[in-house]
Amino acid sequence: MLALLHTSPVHVPVFDTLRDDAHPGLELRHLVAEGLLHRVRAEGLAAVVDEVRARVREAVADGARAVLCTCSTIGGVAEEAAAEVGVPVLRVDRPMARAAVAAGPRVVVLAAYEGTLGPTASLVEEEARRVGRPVEVRALLVEGAWAHFEAGDTAAYVHRVADAADAVTGADVIVLAQASMALAERLTTTAVPVLSSPRPGLAAGAAASGGR
Repeated sequence: MLALLHTSPVHVPVFDTLRDDAHPGLELRHLVAEGLLHRVRAEGLAAVVDEVRARVREAVADGARAVLCTCSTIGGVAEEAAAEVGVPVLRVDRPMARAAVAAGPRVVVLAAYEGTLGPTASLVEEEARRVGRPVEVRALLVEGAWAHFEAGDTAAYVHRVADAADAVTGADVIVLAQASMALAERLTTTAVPVLSSPRPGLAAGAAASGGR
């Protein structure tokens, strides 16, 4: 069983659909903790460290053979919990970051929520150091997109993200920092590769849990 830690319920059907498409038979257990991201916005990332670790421990106690955190903002905190729970704990955006580094040195990170820009840019730089490749990361906020997400207007949200991606210049690859942005990948018209995290992230989680 693979446990998924979300900060929004919108991710549940997305990952269920990906599982049905690419990993049939894999058992997923969804843990939705919307308050985590609200607390990060109000108090900073350090305020949620203990709760994130508690959620990971809860998932493992319930039988998870691996845990996948689908929120890029708290993904690094979740990864750090692996040492104390004894099972793999992954952040959904690491495979995407690895692919971005392989695509070229000029990486543009797009995020709808400002708090995600720093963690995702740092992750790309970390993956670049790991393989010894030079990288130049530009982190750009998609202005106005997060308000659409919070209002539940998914169509407006992903169109705003797609428009922002199409406006990017001077990049070898574009990274959609948040899992919720993945639908925008299909709407872009840019010739620059656009990467999102759910599909490769779930594949890594499935492998870590012993699933297909």
